[in-house]
Amino acid sequence: QVQLVESGGGLVQPGGSLRLSCAASGSIFRNNAMGWYRQAPGKQRELVATITSGGMTNYADSVKGRATISTNNAKNTVYLQMNSLKPEDTAVYYCNAVVKTTALSPWYNYWGQGTQVTVSS
Repeated sequence: QVQLVESGGGLVQPGGSLRLSCAASGSIFRNNAMGWYRQAPGKQRELVATITSGGMTNYADSVKGRATISTNNAKNTVYLQMNSLKPEDTAVYYCNAVVKTTALSPWYNYWGQGTQVTVSS
């Protein structure tokens, strides 16, 4: 079993910054990619940013230039630095990891329970 624990959410004023962290633990044989997704009220969950174990990144157009995703592969931890926050960034942010639990297992998607980010004055 794999657990993802997010931290760093909260209330931020427009134009402010925050840093989200997510630590993966448990039976991790290999980590292929980690990422952040978000879900605003009444909307579908959407990709924010992902990063592969090789360091390739992908960002949603809505956060390009404002977000930076990074990892500490040795600690199976992923970070999301977001700057110039806007009210439309308000959502529950979920951490995701694509992991093998053994050498022979398929790749599984694991999710954290989410952390609320609210951008408001």
